[in-house]
Amino acid sequence: MDNVPAMQTDDNTQRTDQQLRDDMVQQLIELGALRSSHVVAAFRKVPRHLATPDEDVATTYDVERALITKTDAEGIQISSVSAPRIQAMQIEQAELGPGMRVLEIGSGGVNAAYLAEIVGRDGMVVTVDIDPDVTERAAAFLPKAGYDSVQVVTTDGENGVPEHAPYDRVIVTVQAADIPPAWREQLKDGGRLVVPLRMRGMTRTVAFVRDGDRLVSDGFELCGFVPMQGVGENRVRLALLHEAEGEEVGLRLDGHPEPDTDVLRAALLSPSVRSWSGVTLAANESNEHLDLWLTTALDNLPLLTAQPGARERGIVASVSPHGIPALVEAGSFAYRTVRPTWDPDRFELGAVGHGPRDREVAERLVEEIRTWDREHRSHRAFIEVFPAGTPDDRLPAGRVIDRRHTRVTITWP
Repeated sequence: MDNVPAMQTDDNTQRTDQQLRDDMVQQLIELGALRSSHVVAAFRKVPRHLATPDEDVATTYDVERALITKTDAEGIQISSVSAPRIQAMQIEQAELGPGMRVLEIGSGGVNAAYLAEIVGRDGMVVTVDIDPDVTERAAAFLPKAGYDSVQVVTTDGENGVPEHAPYDRVIVTVQAADIPPAWREQLKDGGRLVVPLRMRGMTRTVAFVRDGDRLVSDGFELCGFVPMQGVGENRVRLALLHEAEGEEVGLRLDGHPEPDTDVLRAALLSPSVRSWSGVTLAANESNEHLDLWLTTALDNLPLLTAQPGARERGIVASVSPHGIPALVEAGSFAYRTVRPTWDPDRFELGAVGHGPRDREVAERLVEEIRTWDREHRSHRAFIEVFPAGTPDDRLPAGRVIDRRHTRVTITWP
C-alpha cells in the first residue's frame, strides 16, 4: 500500500494516513454508522485517499465530506466519492459476508474496495458506471489500493451486468427514482438491494429484500446522492419562487402538480402566519420519519429549498439541504418549522403559511404533524416495490408512487 508523508495538523502533531483512517473509524463508530467488526476492519484498511490524489489527504477521511469528481455543463454534480458515513451506512445495510457476489451500480472505486475487502478472495465485486471517466479512475485506483480482482464495467447501470449474475447483493450508489427490472432479476431471491430511492422528492437509502417479484424494505436512512444518468435518468425539477443572489427559494417537483409560480412567488413575499402543534422534538432527534409521514399523508407536497441568505433576510423561516416538505393548495403554501421551548433540549414543531389561505394550509400541515405524533411516531414506515402494472387490489393500502418500471408503496403500522 502506498503511504503518504506525515501531515502537519493544527496541534503540531504528525498524522499518517493510517492514523487518519483510525480516527475516521472511531468517529464512524461513535456516530453509529459502523457496527460490524468486518466493516470496521475494511474501513481501517482501504487507503481511500489514493482515489482522489488532487485532494488534501486529511479531507478524504472527513466522515461527512463527499468529494465531487465531476459536474455537467450546467454545474450539476454528476459524480462523487461519497462521504465515509454514507458509505458505511449503506454497507451495513447490505449485511455483507465473505464469499458473496456483489454488484455495485455507480462506480468510483472506494466503495468497491470496501466491498472487495469484506467479501474476500472467494467473493466477487462488479462495479459499473455509464461514465468512462469514472470507470477509468476506478480501474486506476483499485489495483493501487490492492483490489485488482474487482470487475470494472463501463455501461448503463439500468441493465445491470447479467454475465456475472445472480448476485447476493446489489448496492446502488446513485440516486434512483425507479428500480429497473434488471436489478431485481439479477438479485438472488432473498438477496438484498440497497438503493438511494427518491420517493416524491425525498431520498432514503433503503435496504430491500427480494421476495419473488416484489422488494420488501428492511430499514432505511436519510441520505443524499448524485442523480442517476442514462436511460434511468429522472431528475427533480426546480420551480423558482425567489431568485435574488444568495437568497434563491424554490420548490423541488417530483411528479407533483405544476405550480402557478407567479401566484406562489407573490405569496412568499406576503406576510406569513405561524401555527404551532404542541409536538416537540429533542435537539438531536431527526425529523426524517415525520417528513416521510407527511409525504405519505398529503397529496401536493413538494420540497421547499432555500439558500441560507433567504433565511437571514427573513424570506423563509427554515432551511435544509434535503428540502422541507411544503403543502401547496390554491395559491397558498405552508412548510414545517420549529421554535425553542422552555426546555433548551426540545423544539416545538409548527408550520409557516403564506398566501390567501395561509392559516388554513398551515393548520392542515400541523394536523398531520399531530397525527404522526399520536399514531406513527413510535413506528417506521414500510416500503414495498412491485412491478409496474400490478393491480391496485394487490397493493397494500397507503401512498402509491407510480414509476415507469415499478409501483412503490409506503404504508405505516
